[in-house]
Amino acid sequence: MAEETGSPSSTASEVQEAAANVRGAASKVQEEAANIRSAASKVQEAAANIHQPARRRITRSDKDASEAERLAREYFEAIGARELEAAVAMWAPDGCESVHGQGQYSGREGLREFIGGLLDALPDLRVEIVSTTAEGERCGVQWRMRGTFAGPGKLNGVAPTGHPLTLEGVDLLRIKDGLIQSNEVFMDTMAVARQIGMMPPLGSGAEQRLMGAFNLKTRLTGPAEAKLVAEGVWVVQGQPGRCNVYLIEEQDGVTVFDTGARTMVRAIASAGAKLGGIKRIVLGHGHTDHRGSAPALGAPVWCHPDEVQDAEGSGGWRYWDPTLAGLPTPQRQIHRALHRLAWDGGPVKIAGTVEEGEEIAGMRVVHIPGHAPGQIALWRESDRLALVSDCFYTLEMWGRDCPPHLPEAVYNYDTEQARQSMLKVAALEPAAAWPGHAKPVTGDVRGQLERGAAAS
Repeated sequence: MAEETGSPSSTASEVQEAAANVRGAASKVQEEAANIRSAASKVQEAAANIHQPARRRITRSDKDASEAERLAREYFEAIGARELEAAVAMWAPDGCESVHGQGQYSGREGLREFIGGLLDALPDLRVEIVSTTAEGERCGVQWRMRGTFAGPGKLNGVAPTGHPLTLEGVDLLRIKDGLIQSNEVFMDTMAVARQIGMMPPLGSGAEQRLMGAFNLKTRLTGPAEAKLVAEGVWVVQGQPGRCNVYLIEEQDGVTVFDTGARTMVRAIASAGAKLGGIKRIVLGHGHTDHRGSAPALGAPVWCHPDEVQDAEGSGGWRYWDPTLAGLPTPQRQIHRALHRLAWDGGPVKIAGTVEEGEEIAGMRVVHIPGHAPGQIALWRESDRLALVSDCFYTLEMWGRDCPPHLPEAVYNYDTEQARQSMLKVAALEPAAAWPGHAKPVTGDVRGQLERGAAAS
């Protein structure tokens, strides 16, 4: 009799066990798929955070943000939420905000006025933080603000126009002890002017016409060009008074001798830039029409020790008659106005002094007092060139050319001393003597100067 291979009940049990194993395997597959879907979701969430960092509110519990960055963001969020008092409270009591090209706002009251004014001008203001960069106590915030210039408040003194505005800029905040200590604001004010109609649209025909008119004005009234008068020596002449400013070339820039009237700033700066940059200024003397442009040129200023008082002070008025009574009546009134409105740029800080015999830019310093106590000339032996400031004039009171003569007594510290200084320069026997105003003396320089000194 044959052996049985298995009962029907045994076979069914094996089938059930196999089915259970299959179901277990399927369950594991589903679990793994769920894990994969969860991981993919987290990756997508992280990618969204990377692409939209500015839209995520950062709070003080966010450990990845610096204290400065967190407070900076909260400050801008408060402004965007129109929470004026909350924004002002984030400032130190003596904080100061500098809005470049507009002004400074100090203390919480000044800041309340500034921020409140912005909110009053743009009642639907929306603030977007584009990016932030933080280092230590400082945080830079690139921002974009949108709103309608509907008022009732004004914007930088301009009445509401109803135009939609987009303002863009960068704030550089310094934050310490949980408060904003200072802030520097840089923004595109030109774009604002275009948006509200104060300037024509970029690239428009109106803008091209405006640009053409401006360029024409520049050609007609722009800075005078420097002229080469000797090897490495240039002169810029400007009005009023035909003031002469000399630029002496050196290896590392130029030395400026005298700075003429304050109306000459652009001409001197342009000439200096083309010659390698202005590295220092030497005043022939400190009168108003010779220190005039010095404060605006941004270079260290030197003069004779006896001239420091006037360069840093009154510009000569301490020994001039306050009414300029020695001048004829018409010139008296004209000159008083010119000193105030055209010649004088104000006192200038003296960085150092030069004296007789010292060398400046390859030229020797010669002390020629009289017109001013510390007046100096620069002398170059190689080509017998003398730059003599106001040792003498070659123009008369109405501005016409004339032979060299002593400056008018009303403008002199000591006229007899000025006469001796004019003779001192004559004795050098220059080939050319260039004064502080008008034309040079050439040819028989010594004879002309001696005759001028005797006749004055």
